[in-house]
Amino acid sequence: MAQSPDGRLDPALRRLIGVILLGGIMGILDGSMIAVAADTLARDLGTSLATISWVSTSYLLALTVSIPVTTWAVDRFGGRRLWLLGLVVFLTGSIGSGLAWDAPSLIVFRVVQGLGAGLLDPLMLTLLARASGPERAGRVMGLMGVVGSSGPVLGPVVGGIILQGLAWRWMFLVNIPIGIVALVLALQVVPKDAPDTTDGAARLDVTGLALIGPGIAAGVLALSQTAERAAFAVWQVLVPLAAAALLLAGYAVHALGNRRTAPLIDLRLFTRRSFSASVTVGSLVGLATFASLFALPLYYQQARGHGTFTAALLLAPLGVGSAISMPLTGRLSDRLGSRSLVLAGAGVSGLSAFAFTRAGAHTPEALTALAAFTLGLGLGSVGAPTIASLYRTLPSALVPQGSSVLYMLNQLGASIGIATVALVVQTGGDGDAVRGFHAAAWTVTITLVVTLAASTQLPGRPAPVPAKQASRPGDVQDADEARPTVATQGEKQ
Repeated sequence: MAQSPDGRLDPALRRLIGVILLGGIMGILDGSMIAVAADTLARDLGTSLATISWVSTSYLLALTVSIPVTTWAVDRFGGRRLWLLGLVVFLTGSIGSGLAWDAPSLIVFRVVQGLGAGLLDPLMLTLLARASGPERAGRVMGLMGVVGSSGPVLGPVVGGIILQGLAWRWMFLVNIPIGIVALVLALQVVPKDAPDTTDGAARLDVTGLALIGPGIAAGVLALSQTAERAAFAVWQVLVPLAAAALLLAGYAVHALGNRRTAPLIDLRLFTRRSFSASVTVGSLVGLATFASLFALPLYYQQARGHGTFTAALLLAPLGVGSAISMPLTGRLSDRLGSRSLVLAGAGVSGLSAFAFTRAGAHTPEALTALAAFTLGLGLGSVGAPTIASLYRTLPSALVPQGSSVLYMLNQLGASIGIATVALVVQTGGDGDAVRGFHAAAWTVTITLVVTLAASTQLPGRPAPVPAKQASRPGDVQDADEARPTVATQGEKQ
């Protein structure tokens, strides 16, 4: 897919971006909008809040487990087929969730939804990276980042709007028309790609899958339980945490050993400086983002006395700031490289987080909204260039693995952020909502200082792409073939 002479993305690529983002936004919204419905679900289904918490936890675990499979399946069956399958599975889970008759049935259908989202989310990165080519990775990832960053903010708002006038079932049934349109458009727009049917590609690393999938899921479960119980030294946290450590250590031994089957994720990827820096910054920004998304509504509810829906609306400036900066900085990173933009973004977001350590129960809400807006601007300026740097320097064959690693570590970062805030709010505040919020704000500030240090290892200004490597209109594979020869000055250092 080519770029027009005036620098715009060509119509075919713009259509593909729109269709992919339409399919991907369903899972992003569904992962967060359920947060405002816990009380409603517990009351209507006649169960406890502890049981309802598994409506969210089961979705997250299923999503996490299915991500490593996508790494192998995207080449084995083709990206287009896998995307269509992910849409069908997610739609099936949405219909079942909307028709659920009790809490256990809702949890089961949420697992189905999570499996579909686990296919769609990393595929969204892979398909767009392949179609855009390295020279346009920043611009395309910036557009994708608008959905990824605004989804967690808009989810509670959309959920609150639905619950104000409709039954909770419509939080899931609303996906049906969106999913059908996304499926029909995907059949027309997503390019066909031939699956790799060679003997090496046909073999699934079953042992690796049995280790890394449950290992990551156990780690996410431990962090979710930490957030739910606001405690670390309890068996509900320590048991899955120990299981995660054993399983992931086993995977490391397995993946680095000599054997005939290629690992799901080759850990030697981390010997690439630019890759290690990109996924490190990606996980840190996930931690800072979701810690902020968790802490700010608590501040508005507990310290300012607002209701759930109002608190969700007051969170919107963070999402708006991120939605503004992501496409802009993503586009700039194609020309300027990632390092300088991420350094600036981490600095702005760090100062904004520090401002929240000064906020009190009577601070004008215009000031806290401004701080949330600049925090979003900074986080968006970190996110899009970081994702672009990863795809700009990876060979085409490693893009699916890179997508899976980035998404898994970002999910882990998000889970760590929520769990950490849950702990520090309770232990650092001693019952004082403002002191608890200050502890959370310091956590975000320190995380962004570490992000600032890690971003110094990101690639610098991209090297020019030779004309002979430019992809022909409508030909995605040419862009793939060009990618292994593309490097950046930062990568060559």
